[in-house]
Amino acid sequence: MIRGLTLALMGALGLQVAALGLDALSPPDMSRGADASPVALDRRGAWLRALPVEDGRWRIRADLARTDASFVERLIAVEDARFWRHPGVDPLAVFRAAGSAALTGQVSSGASTLTMQTARLLTPRPRTLSAKLVEMIRAVQIEARLSKREILALYLTLAPYGGNLEGVRAASLSYFGHEPASLTPGEQALLIALPQSPEARRPDRRPEASRRARDLVLDKMVRAGVLSPVEAAEAAEEPMPGRAPFPALAWHAAGELARSARSDQASVISTLDAGLQSRLEPLVARAARAQGLEATAAVMVVELDGRAVRASVGSAGLDRAGGWIDMTRALRSPGSALKPFIYAMAFEQGLAAPDTRMADAPRRYADYQPENFDRVFHDQVTAREALTHSLNVPAVDTLARLGPAAFEGRLEAAGVRLWRPRAETRDAGLAIALGGVGVTLRDLAVLYGALGDGGLARPLSWTEAQAQAQREERGVRLVSPSAADEVLAILRETPPPAGVTPAALSQGRPLMAYKTGTSYGFRDAVAAAVVGGYVIVVWSGRADGGARAGLTGRDAALPLLFEVADLLQAPPAAAPPLAPRAAPVALDDQTRATEGPRLIFPPDGAVVQVDAYGPASRGLVLAASGQDLSWYVAGRPLTPDPLSGQVLWRPDGPGFYDLNVVDGAGRTARAQVRIRGG
Repeated sequence: MIRGLTLALMGALGLQVAALGLDALSPPDMSRGADASPVALDRRGAWLRALPVEDGRWRIRADLARTDASFVERLIAVEDARFWRHPGVDPLAVFRAAGSAALTGQVSSGASTLTMQTARLLTPRPRTLSAKLVEMIRAVQIEARLSKREILALYLTLAPYGGNLEGVRAASLSYFGHEPASLTPGEQALLIALPQSPEARRPDRRPEASRRARDLVLDKMVRAGVLSPVEAAEAAEEPMPGRAPFPALAWHAAGELARSARSDQASVISTLDAGLQSRLEPLVARAARAQGLEATAAVMVVELDGRAVRASVGSAGLDRAGGWIDMTRALRSPGSALKPFIYAMAFEQGLAAPDTRMADAPRRYADYQPENFDRVFHDQVTAREALTHSLNVPAVDTLARLGPAAFEGRLEAAGVRLWRPRAETRDAGLAIALGGVGVTLRDLAVLYGALGDGGLARPLSWTEAQAQAQREERGVRLVSPSAADEVLAILRETPPPAGVTPAALSQGRPLMAYKTGTSYGFRDAVAAAVVGGYVIVVWSGRADGGARAGLTGRDAALPLLFEVADLLQAPPAAAPPLAPRAAPVALDDQTRATEGPRLIFPPDGAVVQVDAYGPASRGLVLAASGQDLSWYVAGRPLTPDPLSGQVLWRPDGPGFYDLNVVDGAGRTARAQVRIRGG
């Protein structure tokens, strides 16, 4: 007796060891289940974009937490009633199928469990008896590796639904236009019926066959007691659906997020707002079309709280030139968009104050001589005026006081790296102030986010988890809170684009602090703003970096920025307090006192290069300080232009010229200038 029991136990142990050995030698191939289309969702769970897997198939990982629980219950009732109890193979179903086949001489009852069907989906085989035996073995192996819920999720990921659709999420979105979080009984029955014969029952191609299969499943639901006859009759009246394309909002950003998903992750919950994104994309496309065939544009909207990216439009559309390129990641010239940070650092370090008077006059820095965009100099201006009107010479002079390398280092410490040609061998230069570097729109959003957050710079958040972590982090100090506030106050005074009423005169419109930038050759038009708890950054140009005639940041990017701000419906900001403005005494004036008129351009001893001579030439715009000025070249008077009031000098040829300006009191300033070129 004892000996027999011992032999039986040893035999059972031997079988178990043999089974484990066979399992180790020939494990099930689970690789197909690991390869699924990653999906990016918006902050509220709305679909943004998914990426296909091999052969363009949409195999979207099932998420039981986002799948209708009644659908799961009815699927099990119809396909595998003892799913939660059997070890992968249902012996009762096997005996029933075998008995039925023996009596009738043909297979009339299937014995495949959901686990066996999952094994077949992992490794497809011809439907033969030997293949069925292999599926049984694989089903037991799968049950030993995965929980029941994991097996169910794997089946709902791999199940075919016709064409290139695999998985219940892909089918529900394509056929019904929504996720399977909530399904009607008719939709549930169709989703249960399709995997058994997906091509023959495709509702978009064979609606009658699809209807018959659905009604058969509805009848099974009633017999299983999971659906009432009344509900089944109502479900049978539901029309057959067609097939719709998948959503593709935030094509660039959502694709990037989907690619970053872990292999076991069903979805990535982003910070993007699908509603805002869907309104911005046609707005950007319309703005780009108005600027020419080759033009495109990009927009970012970032919430200051947590630096959550609420919208990211990478281009004006895939049908535009370069539309596949995400221009929020492209290195482009910011033009004058970095000037606010030059002044903020100068204010912080006590090198200037908002009402410090500065010289806006020609000045040479070694081999670099900046000039204003309109080629007009204004003599003495305040730092406030210089930033508001984006004057170049005061900005370059302020950067020279800061040190371009120190300025670049401060930005890099805050997480923003400026790209410069030959940066390894050449130091940072003063051209940084005028956009002589490359920077991305994303990095501009980081910088302007620091201005709006008391000078603290933080990385952008693309997922809700990142945004929550950012709220708990202190950030990196870019500038002091007082310097950031002073610059924002100045930027709020910037004149709005044509046709837009200033915010201070508009009831309910939020006060917006903004800056524009235009790169050399009009290649890049930039506008950035802080308004109502958000940062908005806009870029317009050509994806290939080609030049565009006369489209500035103010003309091409600023109107779009205002339209985006209107869409945000940001709460209005309080009006700035009325207070006298005065710089500290020590910072009151960075210009030198003069008596009588003072030549601003061209200064004494200047060598001026011109393109042409004579009456047809472009001419030089002369500038000087003083009242009631009269100009003379070699004793001959110059007449101001009747429309602009500017005094233009068109030299007759190369050589040295005596230039005099006389004010109303008879005081004279003189310069000897050399003209060359032509």
